[in-house]
Amino acid sequence: MVNTFYAAIKEDELLGPIFNGVIQDNWSSHLETMYSFWQTVLLHEYAYKGSPFPPHRKLPIEAQHFDRWLALFDIAMDKNFQGQLADEAKTRAHKMAEMFQYKLKSNSH
Repeated sequence: MVNTFYAAIKEDELLGPIFNGVIQDNWSSHLETMYSFWQTVLLHEYAYKGSPFPPHRKLPIEAQHFDRWLALFDIAMDKNFQGQLADEAKTRAHKMAEMFQYKLKSNSH
């Protein structure tokens, strides 16, 4: 799922330039971090250490970017999984996007 999701992001006309600009040639390292992050969030196997928000704080992202991110996440999840865990994963991703947007708005004032 992680590989499907981030492959779509890399190629996306809205998100690709942002992600590729920040990550550059470090996609393998970023994917390793994302494996740990989603393993922790979705499977409750505590592999990720850190805080996911700070790296996103200064990115030029707005509601449209989160909408696209969520659409790509849902598509990747649907391609790879179905059932209660997949539904919970999509719910968690949507809540995470809401929280990030709230924090971004709070930090901009």
